[in-house]
Amino acid sequence: MAVIKKLKAIKINQNHLLGIQDLSFPEVFHILDEAKTFISLNKSASKKTDILRGKTQINLFFEPSTRTQSSFELAGKRLGADVMSMNIVNSAIKKGETLIDTAMTLNAMHPDIIVVRHQDSGAPNLLSQKVNCSVINAGDGRREHPTQALLDALTIINRKGKVQGLKIAICGDILHSRVARSNIYLMNMLGA
Repeated sequence: MAVIKKLKAIKINQNHLLGIQDLSFPEVFHILDEAKTFISLNKSASKKTDILRGKTQINLFFEPSTRTQSSFELAGKRLGADVMSMNIVNSAIKKGETLIDTAMTLNAMHPDIIVVRHQDSGAPNLLSQKVNCSVINAGDGRREHPTQALLDALTIINRKGKVQGLKIAICGDILHSRVARSNIYLMNMLGA
């Protein structure tokens, strides 16, 4: 296993990552600072650590996603978690099981983290109210995609050194874009 620095202690008020607006500036700064450590880890020979050893991560993607789903699966495994990616096509959801039914079933498995992407805005929030573990929003309807915004901010910081004071253009159909919405919230918070 690669040796990485000890994670700095900071009080994160949320058990979940549902949206950028739920995070404080110090929490965002801490997340981005810790993410830099994992960039170094990804460039190392072993690419693995055991920070999440003994933890179970369930990836629950109701929408197709190659990059986001594979990124979460790889990240969980590289951090030492036991990762299970649910195949929605072959699940009871396709037979009419509700999100709440699914949440109760998953909760009975005692996971530590559920990563969810859903076509309906607010689905991760609903799920977070029904389970006893952390929920990470990997994109919900037109609402938010907070992890993509955090990655975008990290990329800008790595390339430009900062976000504060930059003029950032977001192009495309931003009215319907969860990524644009999360980026607007985050870039404003960071002073762009």
